[in-house]
Amino acid sequence: MSLLDYEKRFSTLRVNSGGANKSPHKVAMLQAVIDLVESGEVTNNRFYFDDNLKSYFTQRFQELASSSDRNNPHLPYFHLRSEGFWHLKVRPGQHDSYEQLKTATSPGVINTHIDHAYLDDELFELLGNQIARELLRSALLTSLDEKSIRDLLQTERGGWDWLECEFLVNDYVTMLEKHLVGASYSKAAHRRALQPRLNNRSEGSIEYKHQNVSAVLLELELPYIPGYKPAFNYQQQLKQVVLSYLAGHQKIIDDVTVVADNVADEPEYYDLDWDSVFDPEPPECIPHVAEGRPSYLAKRIGFSERERRNRQLGERAEEFVLRMEKQRLTAQGRSDLAAEVEWSSKKHGDGLGFDIRSFDATGDQERFLEVKATNSGKYLPFFISENERAFSNDFSDAFRLYRVYEFTNSPRFFILPGAIEQHVHLLPQNYRARF
Repeated sequence: MSLLDYEKRFSTLRVNSGGANKSPHKVAMLQAVIDLVESGEVTNNRFYFDDNLKSYFTQRFQELASSSDRNNPHLPYFHLRSEGFWHLKVRPGQHDSYEQLKTATSPGVINTHIDHAYLDDELFELLGNQIARELLRSALLTSLDEKSIRDLLQTERGGWDWLECEFLVNDYVTMLEKHLVGASYSKAAHRRALQPRLNNRSEGSIEYKHQNVSAVLLELELPYIPGYKPAFNYQQQLKQVVLSYLAGHQKIIDDVTVVADNVADEPEYYDLDWDSVFDPEPPECIPHVAEGRPSYLAKRIGFSERERRNRQLGERAEEFVLRMEKQRLTAQGRSDLAAEVEWSSKKHGDGLGFDIRSFDATGDQERFLEVKATNSGKYLPFFISENERAFSNDFSDAFRLYRVYEFTNSPRFFILPGAIEQHVHLLPQNYRARF
């Protein structure tokens, strides 16, 4: 759901009415939840029925309550489950008893049956943004018109507001899904269609914001549209919009990674020549942002990890490089050397530190080629084993890493010569545990 969907839900809560008064309990509980997120006291989408939550609830309740209202935080904590975005994690062994409950008659009922409450992942991500929090706070107190919502969401100095970012991210993902299955689409047509929804921003501004989305997806190790080169100086709000969108569309994460893992049954690169697939410009170094993954993404295997485990993708890419190497040497007048190019990982097995043994054009020096493949763009991270890293150092003059990208749709590759760490940031992923 989008921010406006939650705004509508917050402004139309199901609350008890007694005479002319509406119960403030659900409103006070959601305000307390927002306060806990804003203060940084809750960072993992778990809201325990503890003294801290009760204290925040009491503060908000006292601002809203009439003389006839009673400070019973256990009631909204239980009954917010009817709103669809508030969920209760039942304690082990209590499910049958919990299913019989119609209400929580006391705090003890909560303590006995419920370990914690949690929000929709998408809503929790939204609460990480100050502007979104303010809109939802206002929605709890009144139903806003469209102009009031826009006024609340508007950033300073003409920056993109939340709704504009939502429209753009949704459009980007639509194009990404088409790209991954090889369907045709027009980036220019998408930009023009977006303009009326984006305060008529220029096409250049829209294209650059699409590049920002690529950067966010790349940081999350998810596929991106190669035609939108990642641009990393983005608004933090945009990343929060992307995270919120992905949290609410987890099936998309699964779909794009499964599609991007696919390898065509029949290779379509036999008729390609070296000049048409070789990319002479390796990626430039990009900023590394060290921060934790959102909990909803932690449940997924990272896209780079999936590709590392995809043996079929790796073998097809090695075969592709093997053919390109033979073609290169043949074109340089060394068909004799082309005949000697060896698919070493297939002949001798993994663990050599390289995949293919080839030669320079003179035949005076061997080349040891390590192949890393992706169906996504050239900037997507890849995995290097310690053995491969060490081999690239020991044989730096002869070592070449061939990074094959967009392999299924339109394969290309660039080459990183010498020690791997000269070209990339190496980040620890695994540790050996010994006694």
